Parts: sequence; structure tokens; C-alpha cells
Amino acid sequence: MSHSHLPRFKRTPIALFIGLSLAFSGTVANAQEQEQPTKPEKQGLETITVTAQKRAQNLQEVPVSVTAFTGDEMAESVIKDMYDLQTNVPGLGAFQSQSATNSSFSIRGVGTSSQNFGLESSVGLYVDGVYRARQNSLINNLVDVAAVEVLRGPQGTLFGKNTPSGAVLVTTALPSHSGGDAFLEATVGNYGLVNLSGATSISAIEDVLAFRVTAFGSQRDGTISDKEFGNDIVNDRDRWGARAQALYTPNEDVTLRVIADYAEINEICCGAPVQLSNLSAKEIDGKFGTDAALPTLGGTVFAGGDAFYDREIAVSFLPESSMKDRGLSAQLDWDLDENYTVVSISAIRKFESYDNLDTDFTDADLFGTLNDSQQSSFSQELRLDYKSDKLNYILGAYYFEQDLDLEYSLYTDNIFDGFALGVLGQNVDALTGSPGSFGALLGGIDNLAANGLIAPRAAGAPAGTGFNHVAKQKHKSYALFGQFDYKFTDELTLTAGLRFTSEDKDLSTVFTEVGPGINGLANNTPVNLVGALTTLGGIGAGLIDLTTAEGQASLANFSGFDQAGWAFLLLGDTTRPRADINETLSDDQVTGTIKLSYQPDSDTLWYASYGEGYKSGGTNTDRIATGFNPLFDAETSQAFEIGLKKDFPDQDLRINAATHYTTVNDFQANTFTGNGFNLQNAGDYEIKGLELEATWLPTDSLEVNLGYALVKAKYKTFLAGNCWTAYTWHTGIADPGRGTDADGNPNRFCDRSGDRPGGEPENYAVLSLKQDIEMSDSIYAYVQGEYTYTSEIILDGSNDPYAVQDGYSLVNARLFMNFLDYDMDVIVWARNLLDEEYINRTNFNTPLQEGKLNAYMAEPRTFGVTVKKRF
Repeated sequence: MSHSHLPRFKRTPIALFIGLSLAFSGTVANAQEQEQPTKPEKQGLETITVTAQKRAQNLQEVPVSVTAFTGDEMAESVIKDMYDLQTNVPGLGAFQSQSATNSSFSIRGVGTSSQNFGLESSVGLYVDGVYRARQNSLINNLVDVAAVEVLRGPQGTLFGKNTPSGAVLVTTALPSHSGGDAFLEATVGNYGLVNLSGATSISAIEDVLAFRVTAFGSQRDGTISDKEFGNDIVNDRDRWGARAQALYTPNEDVTLRVIADYAEINEICCGAPVQLSNLSAKEIDGKFGTDAALPTLGGTVFAGGDAFYDREIAVSFLPESSMKDRGLSAQLDWDLDENYTVVSISAIRKFESYDNLDTDFTDADLFGTLNDSQQSSFSQELRLDYKSDKLNYILGAYYFEQDLDLEYSLYTDNIFDGFALGVLGQNVDALTGSPGSFGALLGGIDNLAANGLIAPRAAGAPAGTGFNHVAKQKHKSYALFGQFDYKFTDELTLTAGLRFTSEDKDLSTVFTEVGPGINGLANNTPVNLVGALTTLGGIGAGLIDLTTAEGQASLANFSGFDQAGWAFLLLGDTTRPRADINETLSDDQVTGTIKLSYQPDSDTLWYASYGEGYKSGGTNTDRIATGFNPLFDAETSQAFEIGLKKDFPDQDLRINAATHYTTVNDFQANTFTGNGFNLQNAGDYEIKGLELEATWLPTDSLEVNLGYALVKAKYKTFLAGNCWTAYTWHTGIADPGRGTDADGNPNRFCDRSGDRPGGEPENYAVLSLKQDIEMSDSIYAYVQGEYTYTSEIILDGSNDPYAVQDGYSLVNARLFMNFLDYDMDVIVWARNLLDEEYINRTNFNTPLQEGKLNAYMAEPRTFGVTVKKRF
């Protein structure tokens, strides 16, 4: 199988940037006529406008836990993407694993892995009012953004399904007629970082028709080295995109905004160094794992432990990850009168991703996986908004349809057969307590075949075998929703809403196994290892006489070894055949919310709320463990929240706090076992939490911001979760959650009830200090530092004692200077200034290499300079 890379896009961003520069020439003259900016003065606490309830409101008057940022705040903080954004949002998690096309988002401890194509997101992602069905579509650079809002808690009434933990709303900058909003921005930094972006507005018909064009490109070397392929090559950046808009306002009552966007990612991602080697067991003398045999297969052994942070891997070929995301949307706002507004949002979107990964994570040619997926969708939202002094309401209908297509292959490479037999040999030898018993078995079979007594042994796990599946899904959903705010008094407001959602999914998955001498494994005769060993022992001891009919009959214990691929049936569920899936799912759900807000004065808001969320069910598109239903049910959430939003104007202090209790029913858990993903409805999931955000302006030149999230999450019930693997292999200590069946045999799965979920810290805090600097009348400058603390994280779904990331702290810093005469910003910045070393929220049992762990690395210290010129 070829492992050549997809085409790279190294020149395209530069070309786009030059093209944008030329486009700016028509706007510079207008910009120069604008009034020169003046040095900002102390203004006190800022009024922040959000759209968390689908209309513009003051953040301090919205009974929702929201963190909001303006585009300027993000640009000054050098927030490039969602991974940077999470630093400043308590309770938000965003991380990447396996490939650039596998990203995960969580809020308040509830998230969804993107490893399985059948899963939908727990965090609703919206750009300019349009739902993004694939989580990965939002990991590209955030450029020319007007605002980002992170809504915590279920948002199932106004935003619909797939928001059981919250939603992220991204709003891009509008076209304008006035000029002065064009910019060019360039960033250079370590690891060869080059980011270029720009935007400009063009007024075609004054106050009637305006256009805006935005483009960006981002390139950077990797942060992980490979033994064979070179330094700083893995986890690189190669991204670009463009957006074109038209804003049509024929009169003061009608606004039509049309947006077309396109973006690509083509990266070498992601590196996962060895966290724990299985060269020899840590606590059991004389026990050796696959790393002991790896050098004989041409592979490199890494020690793990502290050497994990050497940021080095060795793989057979570099991982390929590419994505294309594009769409067209139109939003019409029509003010019928001073009370009623009709809003229509229509969108078509397409998303494609491709991965080719060395998933044995070694430089021995063992096996890899290939994912090729496409998604296309159409959505339509139609709303009637009503506003008056005492009553506001929204009535709406929503329609969404999508087609999903996935082609997946787990394929074996050149030396997999010998490796697989070695793995089986270790298992058999451990089971029998007799070193070399498996080798003796194979030798005995070959001797019997040489004497013509049985058929010759076929290749057990031949190279070039593909375990493939093609999954298709057709999905239609519609919803009717309504929400109102009614003011009983000037101080007391009731908010209530309901949403009815109907889902229909047609699901089809076809599984095949194709390789040398293999056209499906379903008809293979399963080999009888115990029977074959017993028969060989009997022959060797003279207890079985092959000249008799009874002795000849005993040779049936060797049946199946003459069929190519016999060893695949013994290696785990990933390499076993299974029945195709043809299913139809239909589901109706009603979700709702009710909130009571009390505003005794203009600076204080108390609120209590109850909200529900819903995430639809689906089908597992992986080869899962036998006995598990490939279908999984919908996930629902219920959250109770009490919040306070309080301004102290005399002290220039703002405190927003919320405490919540959330339960998730039929939580869709997806955890990796080392042989595949175990996706199922885990049971009930419970979260208790607290969020605090505070802003204080103690002097005219100092700003202090504090954010904190407490997330106490656990599985209330999870009876068939993953068991410890690495810890048990190295110590011999069994998972206490593993019970026994009726015959006294150990269960295959373990009770994880009461355990914490993987990837979610219990405590997260961020403290930011911003100090203005006196330089000159023509330069506004400040220095800002951020300190973040993340408490201990469980890195996998089994709560394996070896899968724990200790708490860690990060420091970010920047110097911001605005040159008023030139309307230009210069930012000198550093992220992870102290170069803290830590695992990026997840590790995993290395496939088919029991006792070994690999993990994904967080970014090291990065620094650079950003220059932004406005026109």
C-alpha cells in the first residue's frame, strides 16, 4: 500500500495574501480620510452584547452562563483557534488526538469523541447562525471574527439537538460601507510559524450593497521529531481559507447577508510518543512484552517515562491528515413592524476528511488505518421574533438533512504475520504457563503437514490484508420550537420554552476482509488451540496412535490452520468478521427550559433555571466487541442552575457566578481498548459544578480577570466499561471493577460506576493581569500575563492507575503596542512561557501491544510577533 503524502498547500496562502493586498488599494484612500484613532481612556466596566437567546442582549441581563469575547480581544490575546480559546473559558475543553481530523469539545465535563463517524457532538457549534455538524470543521483558524460566545449547560430549546452540554457561537465581521475596517495581519514565531491574514470591505452601492473578503494562511513546522523522517516534522500546521460576503440592505427593514467560505487543512498529525514501554513488566520479574521483540522486527524501542518528553517518535510512514470544509449560507432579517421580525437562515455545507495513519505507532511495518469521509448537509431555520416592553418571544421551525459516507480500512503491512504470531504466542504461553508452547504447536503442525497427515499451515495473518467497511447514513431532522420572556414586574421575569425534534436515520455498513488468499473470514473454521496442543502432547507422549481411526479423528483438532487468516480470528474483535448493518432509527424528543430571573437593580441579576438537552442515537461504525449492539440510543441531559451576575460600579468590579447540577442519561461513551473502540450507552452520568468569572479594575491602568470552574463528574452507572490493561499487565493486580460470570469466569468488561470520565479536570482556574504602560502620547501599550492551573486528569475511560496526568500550570505573556498615528498593532507574545511538559488530556493502550501506552503531547513553549495594520 502506498503511503505517499497528499499534495501540500505551501504557496497558496501567500498568493491569497498578495491578492488581498491588491484589493486593499481601493480602500486605503477612504481609510486615510477617517479620523485618527485616539488613545483609549478609562471607561469602567464594559457592556458586553451577546446573542445567547437569539437576540442581542446585555450579557449581565441574560440568565445563561456565558463567556463572550470580541474579535479585538481575541486578536490582542493571539487566540488563533479553539484550542487557544479554551485557555480563557472555564469549563471548556478542546483537544486533538490521532489526527488533525479528530478533535473533541466538551463543556462542564460532557463531550464527545470524534473518533467514531457515527457519533454526533455534545457541544453545538455554530458559525453565523449555521450549525456545523462535524466537530472538526471548527478547528481551523479564527480570522476576522466579530465575537465568540460559549454557552454552558443544555441549550436544547433554542439551539436544538446535539447541545446537551452547551454551544459555541462564532460570529464573523460584517461588511461595512464606512471603511476603516480593512486590515492586514502577519505573525512570525518559533518552529517556523508564519500566519498571514487580511480582510477588506467594499461599498458597491452606498448604504445598500457592501461586500467583504477575508483570507488567511497558517504554516508552521512540527513540534515532534521522528527518528527517520527528521526533526520538528510531526504536528505541523498547514492551513488556509477564504470567506466572501455580501450585505444587502435595500431599506431599513430588510437585511440580507450571504456568506461563502472555503478552508483546507493538510497536516502531518498527530504524534504520540511512548508513555509506558512494555519491554519488561514494572512489577513482575521475567515478564516481557512486544517491545522486547520489536528490534528483531526492525523497530525502535522507546523507554517511556521521562523520555516521553523528548518529543520523539519512530513510525513507518508519516501520518497524513487533510480536510476540506466549504459552505454557502444566507440570512434574511425582515422587520415587519416595530414588534415583529422574520428571520430565515439557509445553508448548504460540505465537509471532507482523509487520514492515513501508522496505527501500530512504531517504525516496524505492521499495520495502518485509512479513513476517507464525506459529509454534505442542508439546513433551514425560520423564526418569528416578537419584542415589546413586557413580552418577548420566538417561534420557529428548523429542518436539517445530511448524507454521511465513510470508507475505512485497517490494513496489515509487510511483517505483520510474524508479529501477530508472536503476540498470539505470548498469550498462549501465558495461558498455559509453558514458555514456547505456541512455537512448539506451530512446529508440530508443520511436521504433521510435512508427513502428509494434515494440510500445510497457511499464513495466519498475511500482509496486505484489509479489514474494510463502508458506512453510509442518510439523516433527516426537523424541529418546532418556541421560547418567551414575560416580565411580571420590572424586577421579575419568567422565561420558558419547548422544542419538539423528530429524527430519522437510515444506516448502512458493509464489512469486508480482503487479502492474500482471503475473501472474507466468516467461512473460516475457527482454530482450536487447546485441542491442538492437547493432541500434540498426546502424540508426543505416545498416548495417541495415529494409525487408529480414533487417532486419525484427533487430527480434526488441527482443522482451520490451513485457511489463510486463521490467526486474525484470535487477535481480537477488530480483525473478526461481522454481519453488515442495515438499520433505520426514528426518534422524537421534547426538550424544554424554564428560568426565573430577578433583577432588583440595574447592577444585579439573580436567576434559577432548568434546561434539557438531547443528542441523537446512531450506529457504531467501528468493528466493536461481539455481544455489543452496534446501535446506540439517544443521550439526554437535565441541568439545574442558579446564577448571580453582579456589577459593583463604584469599585469597577464584576462577578458572574453559577452553580449547577447536571445529569446525563444514556451517556454515549467511546473508549479505546487497544483493539478497537468500545462505543455504547454507558448509563447515567452526574456532574456537580461551579463557575466563577470576575473582572476588576483596581486602578486606571490595571485590569484583573479571574476564571474558575469546578467540575465534579462521575459515572453513576456504567456496568460494562473498559478494564485496566497496562496496570494489570505490569503488576498482575486485577481491576477491582471486574466481576465474574455465573460460571466464575472473569467478566470481559468492568463496572466503572463511580469513576471519573477521561479527559476532564476537576478544577481549572485562569488569572490574568493587564497593566497599561506609559510610553508616549502616540503609543498605547500594555503588558499582560495569564496563569492557568489544571488539576489532575484521568486520561482514559478505564481509570487505569497508569493513565493519570498530574495537575499542571501554564503561563502566557504578551506585550501589546498600538501605534496610534499608523493605526497599527504590534504584539510580542509567548504561550506556555515556562515550557511546561504535560499530556494533552488523553493516552491509549497501544494497539495489539498489551502493557504499552502512548499519549498525545501538548504544545511546547511557542512565541512570536504579530503585526496588524488597519486601513
